[in-house]
Amino acid sequence: MYVRIDGEEVKISNPDKELFPGITKWAYVQYLGVLGPYLLRYCRDRLLTTIRFPDGVFGDSFYQKNVPVSKPHFVSTTKAENTEYVMLQNIPTLIWLANLACLEFHASFHSYNRVNTPTELIFDLDPTGSPFEQVKEVAIYTRELINEMGLDGIVKTSGASGLQIYIPLEPIHTFEETRKISTFVARYLSEKYPKLITIERRVKDRGTKVYFDYLQHWRGKTLIAPYSPRSKKEANVSTPLEWDELIQPIRPSDFTLTNIGDRISEKGDIFSPIYKGTKYNLTTLLQFVRKYF
Repeated sequence: MYVRIDGEEVKISNPDKELFPGITKWAYVQYLGVLGPYLLRYCRDRLLTTIRFPDGVFGDSFYQKNVPVSKPHFVSTTKAENTEYVMLQNIPTLIWLANLACLEFHASFHSYNRVNTPTELIFDLDPTGSPFEQVKEVAIYTRELINEMGLDGIVKTSGASGLQIYIPLEPIHTFEETRKISTFVARYLSEKYPKLITIERRVKDRGTKVYFDYLQHWRGKTLIAPYSPRSKKEANVSTPLEWDELIQPIRPSDFTLTNIGDRISEKGDIFSPIYKGTKYNLTTLLQFVRKYF
């Protein structure tokens, strides 16, 4: 079958194939049609890596970086380090990727034409056998610290088990500079809350502490995009949160393909301050941090 979207025809093969429990490929296409404007808002102009599940979430999967040979004419690409990346520039491209059973969308921290200038400073909070309540606690402590530093950000679920905090930046800082700030924040928090937070990279040495990952934020690396589905049986979606929600009994599995549309209708795009809110200049902070690093 074919669907016509924004003047383009996109083929949907095996529309009745189940990708998530109770969610067929055709239903998935429809859910992505709702999420598309919000997912594209962040992914546009970035290097995209997807994870494909040809037989659904319970089948085998593989990462897709290089664009498939049979790409339609409406799919834009860009080359970086010998890889021809898809760029998620329009809804037809998103639906084409849905037809390929791409169930996760991971975006670079930079745009394709500014590879050494991150658009945000991002902290990834990952539980290591610790309950989600502890991850929320770490996120709150992180916000308290960055507020003291004159910064603020948006928090979102990873869609799996963690949380991620995005601080929008003026496009003037390098990854080397943002790494100095993130290292300072990570070390400060892990030293202030040693029973709760770790920056230990070896999983076996983390115990049950929350891992404060400040190293993933780097050129060429990716993170699950805001509003991307995750390859979980519950069909979780990486969902922006209001900070007050962290004191409520929420879990990442509360936000799914089946209810995210209603949430957006009710609350709007909580992630929108990343695009149209304050963008921070880290120059003064960098001068302070360099005195102690």
